[in-house]
Amino acid sequence: MKTKEIISLKLIASLLFLITGQAISAQSYLGFLEDNYNGVHGVISNPANIADSRLKLDINLIGISGFLGNNYLSTSLGDMFRDPGKAFDEAETTPKSENFIAANLDILGPSVMISLSEKHSVSLYTRGRIFTNIDDIDGSTIDKEGGFNENEDFSIDEGDLSGELNLWTEIGASYARVLMDHNEHFLKGGVTLKYLSGIHHTYLNGSEITIDYNSTDQTVATNGILTYGYDVGGEEGFENTFSNFGQSTGLGADLGFVYEWRPNHEKQKLVDLDGKKVSNRGINKYKLKFGLSITDIGSINNKGGEQQTYDLNNNQSIDNFDGDDLEDALKNNFSTVNGPQESSKTGLPTAFHGNVDWNIHSKFYLNLNSDFSLRKKNSLNTHHIQNQVSLSPRLETAWLSIYSPISLMQDIGFRWGAGLRAGPFYVGSGSILTSLFDQGKSLDIYAGLKVPVYHSKLRDKDGDGLKNSIDNCPETPGPIENQGCPWPDTDQDGLLDKDDNCPNEAGPTENTGCPWPDTDGDGVLDKDDKCPKTAGNLEHDGCPDSDGDGIIDIEDRCPQNPGKKEHKGCPDIDGDTLVDIDDQCPELAGPVYNNGCPEVTQEVQKQLNNYAKTILFDTGKATIKSESVAVMVDIIQILNEYPSAKFTVEGHTDSVGSSSSNQRLSEARANSVLDFLINEGISADRLRAVGFGEEKPITTNATKLGRKQNRRVEINLIK
Repeated sequence: MKTKEIISLKLIASLLFLITGQAISAQSYLGFLEDNYNGVHGVISNPANIADSRLKLDINLIGISGFLGNNYLSTSLGDMFRDPGKAFDEAETTPKSENFIAANLDILGPSVMISLSEKHSVSLYTRGRIFTNIDDIDGSTIDKEGGFNENEDFSIDEGDLSGELNLWTEIGASYARVLMDHNEHFLKGGVTLKYLSGIHHTYLNGSEITIDYNSTDQTVATNGILTYGYDVGGEEGFENTFSNFGQSTGLGADLGFVYEWRPNHEKQKLVDLDGKKVSNRGINKYKLKFGLSITDIGSINNKGGEQQTYDLNNNQSIDNFDGDDLEDALKNNFSTVNGPQESSKTGLPTAFHGNVDWNIHSKFYLNLNSDFSLRKKNSLNTHHIQNQVSLSPRLETAWLSIYSPISLMQDIGFRWGAGLRAGPFYVGSGSILTSLFDQGKSLDIYAGLKVPVYHSKLRDKDGDGLKNSIDNCPETPGPIENQGCPWPDTDQDGLLDKDDNCPNEAGPTENTGCPWPDTDGDGVLDKDDKCPKTAGNLEHDGCPDSDGDGIIDIEDRCPQNPGKKEHKGCPDIDGDTLVDIDDQCPELAGPVYNNGCPEVTQEVQKQLNNYAKTILFDTGKATIKSESVAVMVDIIQILNEYPSAKFTVEGHTDSVGSSSSNQRLSEARANSVLDFLINEGISADRLRAVGFGEEKPITTNATKLGRKQNRRVEINLIK
């Protein structure tokens, strides 16, 4: 057991070269997933893709996509075909502290996509997936091609590493629908739910792992922590791993949205004979398409598996090192920190995908696609994708598509591939051209067979909006109302029968094809008659002038009373420039701002109050004395001269007696005057009575004369 082969195979290989896995599911079928005629394959990257699909039905019989990549070794597929041994011997290597190896096999089994209606689509698929990789291995270790010599000291500082191998199957159901169809703006969304069944899993996760070999005493010192998990069937032999089928299960989901900009939407929709719009589902209608999705949300609960964490801190002789495989080496040489316990969940490779598709012209497209991992690298038994951006020019028709994706993949670099879809067959690779003509770090290929059933393309040869199958004149444009045929012009007056109110009698267009009538029989045709339903004369364009003031009735505000043109045919009796119908005082001249009524001046106001102050009442009462009637008549005459003015009748007393009795007396006297005025013809809405009692004296109440002056009535203008 002291040979260099034993050291290399038992120690180095056992600790470092466990087959592990990395998921790059959305990077399968590169180029084909952007094809608008990919059918059920569309749900792999974005479940919204199948809504408003170009296919009525798509049945996938079998599809296989494989990927192998690393950032350590570069080789050419052409060199491998010519001389495989020499190709690997002369391959360029790039040793790093974080080298990785990744492999992926994606098998899409019997699957179906059905377009239920213009808005709704569903799919059901079966899928098998295998992912394996080693992450963060030290490239200098890989460079030791023949192992390590037992007569020489050596050290390995591996640091942190991780890896996982997972094989599972999926049964997925997708639903997608159109969310918005607003002319040039079109939005659809979709979701996939999938049942996961784990078949095999193996994983490890190590930190601060070092190996030091002392050739003098032939001892190996190891350090670090290593977590190792596996399913029992897998440890007994990969051929027995399917005995665990159905034990490990889980649920997953994908979610996506697609927006399409359709600037030519009117030309892309036809109509039926009822005028209802019919979408031409057999053609692509967008100029630009934007897709966003998150895939592989979920995990698998692993059953029947075992996980243990080992402390690798040990120093022992090579003679005592025992173990034919990794499990034996760990159990026989190192102590357990944690475990055994049930295996950890398998985390799906959750990823975000962005996609932009540009219809350059007719059948030519340019696609920009990006895939970004939402999982952290080195998480325990959790997959993650390699971030990637690709640009794919594409020639696309219903039965044939040709594309050539150019991509940059994280840690792998430039890749150039090609693909083809011809009816039921599809084949391609995201790196075939790079691999053939230059040294590359990855190789992938996919191929498959399906049964596509396309939507028919609706034809409209004459471009009148009616599809040929229901167009009575398919080669001559015509309106829908006439079954796609042009309208006739029976009377040859230049107006089509559909717009001609008199299709058998020629007439001018402005009268919708009919001769002009003279409805009121005044000798002026309706087209020239400003009053077609009222007889008039030619001088006034067919309109009457009832009052003979030279202004026709329809423009005369006072058609029965002659007036001046500047007054729009109305008289102004008082000559105050305000016509009588707008003048509140048509027989009394007054300014416009006072509605034609005379304005109460300060002199008039003073005169009113001089009269009002002389109104006499019975002592202590509100009864107006008979000798004051003459004064009241004078007041009424003044008020009648200003019919639009409004006044307050105010009652005042002296300070003799209580203030409350004085208040009541003042109110009573004010109301007494108000009632007298109303009874004599003054409008009630022009007057308001108010009593102020002894609150507003105009002189002293200390003398008899002063008290007499304070006992008064005032009539004041309400401004």
